[in-house]
Amino acid sequence: MLTQKTKDIVKATAPVLAEHGYPIIQCFYKRLFEAHPDLKNVFNMAHQEQGQQQQALARAVYAYAEHIEDPSSLMAMLKTIANKHASLGVRPEHYPVVGQHLLAAIKEVLGAAATDEIISAWAQAYGNLADIMMGMESELYERTASQLGGWTGWRPFMVREKRPESSVITSFVLEPADGGHVENFEPGQYISLAIDIPALGLQQIRQYSLSDMPNGRSYRISVKREGGGTHPPGYVSCLLHDHVQVGDEVMLAAPYGTFHIDVAAKTPIVLISGGVGLTPMISMLKKAIQDPQRQVAFVHGARNSRVQAMRDRLRETAKSHTNFHLIIFYDDPLPQDVAGKDYDYTGFVDVKAITDEILLPDADYYICGPIPFMRMQHDALKDLGIHEARIHHEVFGPDLFDE
Repeated sequence: MLTQKTKDIVKATAPVLAEHGYPIIQCFYKRLFEAHPDLKNVFNMAHQEQGQQQQALARAVYAYAEHIEDPSSLMAMLKTIANKHASLGVRPEHYPVVGQHLLAAIKEVLGAAATDEIISAWAQAYGNLADIMMGMESELYERTASQLGGWTGWRPFMVREKRPESSVITSFVLEPADGGHVENFEPGQYISLAIDIPALGLQQIRQYSLSDMPNGRSYRISVKREGGGTHPPGYVSCLLHDHVQVGDEVMLAAPYGTFHIDVAAKTPIVLISGGVGLTPMISMLKKAIQDPQRQVAFVHGARNSRVQAMRDRLRETAKSHTNFHLIIFYDDPLPQDVAGKDYDYTGFVDVKAITDEILLPDADYYICGPIPFMRMQHDALKDLGIHEARIHHEVFGPDLFDE
């Protein structure tokens, strides 16, 4: 239990750490990787190159300091982080290592301003946060291991099917190499995939939404080829697209994630996605429409039919299920899209233009896509009077949504 004096010191020094947050976190990662280069196998090195992980961690530390009197107010954020940690295989022994180098980085960057009293207070605060996180992650591991087909750590899976979904998205159906069951999951959750990247000389881990409903036998992920232009290389996605074939083996962690629908609910859901953000929505959709009484609206934005994944299957589903309403936006339609009336609206997704179709009584709204897209949809829904508690979003990698 933290003393009031410790809390007061942390709160008083939080603005200083926020001011120097980015250099502190840069120093932290430099120290961490120099002392423990094996941890590069856990961290997303592309996000390291962009500085996204540094920014996200700096904000998380500051948020904890701001709410140190009542960390329970951060519970939603902590649950999301705990699920990501569990999917990466973070264990209790990692916390002292991270704490050691984080405190050393604070001392190094702030110099004499980081007195022994201040470092001691932050050490206690970090220990308190670590205890909370380890407890949450332990519960997740225990629950996963107790499920039929569940496991902890990494499990070998074989690629049983590889199917192009568009010019940039490919689906992979993965089955356990041992032929056993796989744990069921909540529609919207993700798995982590670990694979060796020769270009880096490292293993890298990526999280991919499950794009099919649970079946107890296999998982399906739908992967967009990343990289090019000003972006860092899509190390994992390019390797999956170009080199991983049917019969190859990959390592998977069990499903985790807090972004999912309530399958027992009867109230409507509105699924709003941009680009590859439709992948968790497909899983949600396939499960939800099994209840003919539950209304499902699916709003999707893509450049055009060439890059839109699962286009034909969505159209067929809309025709065969009266409780499913599909709305497609193309911001750069091809001539054949226009001729074939293959979409509903031109431009970027604009929920204010389709209020009659998506403002459903007691509906929950789920958003997934690029961060600017999600910010735009979130703000538009709020402007339409949708309560914050009914708006849910998913971010992979460092969460910059609340930047």
